[in-house]
Amino acid sequence: MVQALPFLLVLIPFGMLFGVVAQAAGMRVVETMGFSIVVLAGASQFAAMELMAQNAPVLLILASALAVNLRMAMYSASLVPHFGDAKPWERALIAYCLVDQGYAMAIQNAEAHPGLSTRQKVAHFFGASLVLCPPWFLFTYLGATAGNFIPAAWPLDFAVPITFLSMVAPMLRTLAHLAAAAASILLALALAGLPSGSGLLIAAPLGMAVGAWVETLTARRANRLNYPVKRAGR
Repeated sequence: MVQALPFLLVLIPFGMLFGVVAQAAGMRVVETMGFSIVVLAGASQFAAMELMAQNAPVLLILASALAVNLRMAMYSASLVPHFGDAKPWERALIAYCLVDQGYAMAIQNAEAHPGLSTRQKVAHFFGASLVLCPPWFLFTYLGATAGNFIPAAWPLDFAVPITFLSMVAPMLRTLAHLAAAAASILLALALAGLPSGSGLLIAAPLGMAVGAWVETLTARRANRLNYPVKRAGR
């Protein structure tokens, strides 16, 4: 819980900003809270809210939110070695509480302490979730109910880029990571003019494809370099 506290510096204005944006878009407080509690994914919530404000087709809204949240499938796959032995109800709750910050903390904790048991890893994850999830609900509510009292000069929107930069930058450790990030950024900028943010649907999977391609090339090159050594050892 102590390790998760610094994330509140960006999570609090991020949650308030969503409440303000939802109120400006005409959503009632109960609808805004339902959105945050059921979805619990800030980036996809903002993406869906922007498209809803533009009266985009429902299928496009759902597809955009899904594209933004595809990273959660990759998060889940990488957490299987650490949480795969947990009880079914624990895995279900982990799936619900899984957010970017919680995932980053779980992976860093597991790598820093390889001797931890599954129960210890699960306890660490839930400790972080107690700090990360309830404040999202609370400050979404405050933004939705007190948004009119927040001065327009307050730049709450700074929390969005800072949140993702603080999470993504430390995790760009390989050439494949950098390639995926660079391709996604360039494609998103190039396709920014497409209607209703649909360029994101193209940029996200293509960025992942570039990363996978670079990772495959890197692995093949490593195998070629190692093969003569193994052969000489025989």
